[in-house]
Amino acid sequence: MFSEFAHFLHSVLTHPLLPKIIWALALLIGGMITLKLLTYLIGKKMGSKYSPQFRMLTIKGVYYTGMTLILLYVLQLAGVKMSAIFGAAGIAGIAIGFAAQTSISNIISGLFIVSEKPFSIGDIIEVEGKLGIVDSMDLISIKLKTFDNLFIRIPNTTIINTHVVNITRYPLRRMNFTLNIAYKEDLGRVQEILMDIALKNPFCLDEPAPYFLIKDFAQSGISLLLGLWFEKNDYTNLKNSIMTEIHERFKKEGIEIPFPHISLYAGKSTEPFPVITKKQ
Repeated sequence: MFSEFAHFLHSVLTHPLLPKIIWALALLIGGMITLKLLTYLIGKKMGSKYSPQFRMLTIKGVYYTGMTLILLYVLQLAGVKMSAIFGAAGIAGIAIGFAAQTSISNIISGLFIVSEKPFSIGDIIEVEGKLGIVDSMDLISIKLKTFDNLFIRIPNTTIINTHVVNITRYPLRRMNFTLNIAYKEDLGRVQEILMDIALKNPFCLDEPAPYFLIKDFAQSGISLLLGLWFEKNDYTNLKNSIMTEIHERFKKEGIEIPFPHISLYAGKSTEPFPVITKKQ
């Protein structure tokens, strides 16, 4: 038993391909380490001069291209006939090409997204009703992280073919509040109260100035619009504080916020008629 193992070990150690295999493995490991170091240096060198998505795609492109070249060289060094591999790859490439039309379309769309730069990593975007933070931008898809910590993968072709809303593209935004007041209220007084609330709120900007609009005579009241400008990071603070302040101030000032109701009116000459209910 021991003699057979010793004979096998001796045949392996004296095999003429052993030095090539050891050299190929050493080259493969060394190449991977070198590529990791190279991509790290490229990412550090690019720094903030380029967008995060362009930097990410460049690093991945360099890494995968380098790995492909290293593997081909290692196989050739190990004695594998490259002509047979290239021939098989050509036949497989035709089959894969038909099967990967969607992937190729996503790759092309990804290049358009990178060149157009509609958003960057870290932006908050909305795509087809899906809202989230851009976590990564790859050649085939965009990855979003929602505010309730869900992962969403959106193909690049979907991004190209649909409307994309970049919520954090600009540093300043306007938040619109739509509210109804009763027909009996004084519009001038209501406007003064709302503008006073806006100007005293620490998260509302004075410039651009708050915007007030009488929108419509709705079924249950007069519809108003209050537009407030704010810095994009103050969205939650402004939303909560303004809603609370309007509710408390209207309650204090006696401003009625009507609920949907129906009024029965029979003309001036008709007296109100009583409604009598019978006890069961």
